[in-house]
Amino acid sequence: MEVKCYKCHSTLDLAPEQSVARSEECPSCMTSIRCCHMCKFYDVHAYNECKEPVAERIIDKEKANFCDHYILMDPKNSPKKSEDLLAAANALFKK
Repeated sequence: MEVKCYKCHSTLDLAPEQSVARSEECPSCMTSIRCCHMCKFYDVHAYNECKEPVAERIIDKEKANFCDHYILMDPKNSPKKSEDLLAAANALFKK
């Protein structure tokens, strides 16, 4: 599976769970790749938006950080789009 930038959705030349330098940026939009939005543990529904319970709180989720728990997101485990979730709910309730 291809790793894509969370902001511009361009394909990145990276493998899931690959080590990423803090200075690494998306070549298309220059957004930081080592940020919470690109991390395996990022979850908007979790406490501090992070599923890693011992991670320090990071306020700006779009900026590069020094989090020791950072692991590049695996696209097959990334959050589904709202349309996909709605379709799944409709299928479940046979609407």
